[in-house]
Amino acid sequence: MSEKSIRALKNKFIITAMVSFFIVMSFIAGCIYVINSLMTRGQIKDNIMYIVENDGVLPMQYESIESDEAGGNNTTIDNNNDLVYQLEKLFGVDSDYKSDEFYYSTRYFAVTYTEDGDVEKVITSHTAAVEADQAVTYANTVMKRWFKFGSYDDYYYMVAPRDAGGTIVVVLDCSTQVAINRRLVLLACILIGFGMVISAVVIKSWAGKIIQPEIKNAELQKSFITNASHELKTPLAVIKANTEMLEIMGVENEWTQSTMRQVDRLTGLIQNLVLVTRASEKDSKEDRVETDFSAIVTDTAKSFEAVAISDEKTMELSIASDVKLLAHEGDIRQITTLLIDNAIKYCDPKGKVTVGLGSDKKHKHIYLRVSNSYESGAGIDYHRFFDRFYRGDEAHNIDKEGYGVGLSIAQGLMERYHGDIKVNWRDGIITFTCIF
Repeated sequence: MSEKSIRALKNKFIITAMVSFFIVMSFIAGCIYVINSLMTRGQIKDNIMYIVENDGVLPMQYESIESDEAGGNNTTIDNNNDLVYQLEKLFGVDSDYKSDEFYYSTRYFAVTYTEDGDVEKVITSHTAAVEADQAVTYANTVMKRWFKFGSYDDYYYMVAPRDAGGTIVVVLDCSTQVAINRRLVLLACILIGFGMVISAVVIKSWAGKIIQPEIKNAELQKSFITNASHELKTPLAVIKANTEMLEIMGVENEWTQSTMRQVDRLTGLIQNLVLVTRASEKDSKEDRVETDFSAIVTDTAKSFEAVAISDEKTMELSIASDVKLLAHEGDIRQITTLLIDNAIKYCDPKGKVTVGLGSDKKHKHIYLRVSNSYESGAGIDYHRFFDRFYRGDEAHNIDKEGYGVGLSIAQGLMERYHGDIKVNWRDGIITFTCIF
């Protein structure tokens, strides 16, 4: 894996970690908000029910306790210390006990109606923000609603039948609870934002330290390939020179010819290994110049026409004119050469090779397409074509020369230009597409 691939993998890891962190934190914050909202809503409903049960008049709690004691009920407020009561209070479960603070802090108004629908009584003693006529207007509005319990701006309402007959409408001012919920949402967003920033810094720092050994290994691997290539050239040159001397001395036979073929093959393999290493290296963007893409592809394709004809294959060119690209001419020529050479080698007998070049001015893309006839291409994992030294079963045919690294070199060169190389097969045609 190249240094660039390792860094790309690091960036993917950081993005994945950040997205996962955001999803988890949002889920937790959402659950807290939903649970808190449901608990608050349940408590509000219990409070309104308490007012409804008292026909809109909120009694002082100590009066209720005295009346209970007179009736023989021994319930006292000491029960407030019970664990069950505390849990009920925490989760908003209704409790029989209402403190005197509830009497003074609760802001509401109520309107009672007779069985004929006429207003019987308007209770506004627990709010200073709403007059009697406004209370009736609000009550008439919520009476028309489908739901008998719900919210109206910062108010919650309930429409319920009275024990004495008729209907009662209670509207409770819940602006404090609503404001708390809004602050909770804002606080959750702020905390998630700060958490994302802190996590990004920490994850990026850790990821950078984690990949350093891998980057070092990649550099050592490239250095090893380069050094080994240079070291192998010397013995190969000696073997080739000795074999040539034997042939000059009249000892040429099938064994010396086989040795020469293998030496040439090993020399080509070493050269390709060096090309693979260089293709994955960074290049200087400042050295790039505007190149005539059309002329390079045309010139390269025509140089292969004789090869295609000798192989009894036809070549068709569809190259747009005046396509320019800021690049190194050698890179473009090498990519085109690798794709066309690959297409001719693996084209079906008496098949056709097509080379196309075009541009998408809207998206500022340049497309280089090289396709060839390939009838037996169904059901093949084409992603493996870009693996180094990978070749399909047909590649083992003795008539097809190559090392299985051409497409890997082309992919490495495309990465320099932040481009992409894709392969697809359809209706007996395999197409390699380079997007610059």
